[in-house]
Amino acid sequence: MQLDVIVPTVRDRVVQTALLHVMEPIFDVTFSHHSYGFRHGRGCHHALERVEQMLEAGNVYVVDADLKSYFDTISKSRLMALVAEQISDRRILRLVEQFLEQGVMDGLREWTPETGTPQGAVLSPLLANIYLNSLDHLLEDAGFALVRYADDFVILCPTREDAQRALALVQGWVAENELTLHPTKTKIVDARTEGFDFLGYHFRGALRLPRPKSLQKFKETVRHHTKRTNGQDLFCICARLSSQLRGWYTYFRHCHWRVFRDLDGWIRGRLRSILRKRRKRRGRGRGADHQRWPNAYFDEHGLYRLNAAHTRFVQSTRG
Repeated sequence: MQLDVIVPTVRDRVVQTALLHVMEPIFDVTFSHHSYGFRHGRGCHHALERVEQMLEAGNVYVVDADLKSYFDTISKSRLMALVAEQISDRRILRLVEQFLEQGVMDGLREWTPETGTPQGAVLSPLLANIYLNSLDHLLEDAGFALVRYADDFVILCPTREDAQRALALVQGWVAENELTLHPTKTKIVDARTEGFDFLGYHFRGALRLPRPKSLQKFKETVRHHTKRTNGQDLFCICARLSSQLRGWYTYFRHCHWRVFRDLDGWIRGRLRSILRKRRKRRGRGRGADHQRWPNAYFDEHGLYRLNAAHTRFVQSTRG
């Protein structure tokens, strides 16, 4: 069944933005230093760097937690109580309440969910951080290394026993705050052998790879731009493709160098297949096509090289 949140009017968005400007400075100073989602001066790469630091320090037992339908199951009454702890202005509290009471469309019928915050709304990320703030401090006060981005978080521990204690703390807090941990996705893993996913990356041993779903989505984008029937000029194809490659690389630049080498080869192979088809030849680009259209040929057409960009990045960090 498809449920759609009623799209806020321009006026609603203006009010929510004004609320955000008032509330955010008040609550941000109370947030954990290792909460990275939807906060000024913080982002995914800061969270990923923190994970990297903790793994290098020997915290290889990871509580990989997954809150089931988090945004949809937040207790409105508990959330309002948390907001009221820092804000006493009744006008602001009433506006937040009205925001939480936004309706949902089920076909032609409108109804108001008993729990949750409207996803995609201006104010929702801040409210989501407010609700999880006490969990952050509970774990940190107990000495655990937490890294959280919105509702996606991991706890990195030096021993499996520590990880089990951390998970028990999370389970208790989640039950008390009327949330649910996903029964199969929440687990303790040894990062050296089993690996875990976080913010689009897969961490396993010394390897940093794109999460399989992230890689699949990226390849689908590349396939869209490199269909053999693409009739555009090669310069145009490379320009459009390079725009996508730059954006993807910017986020996944911390991956192992083999990821970029292999993707570069795969992308050039698809481009060679386009050129091969234009010469009325069947099949994928291979064999003599590598000599007919060498790597330098695509460089001349402006194709962005992932591996070269990664080499420059590594050299700059070492320098």
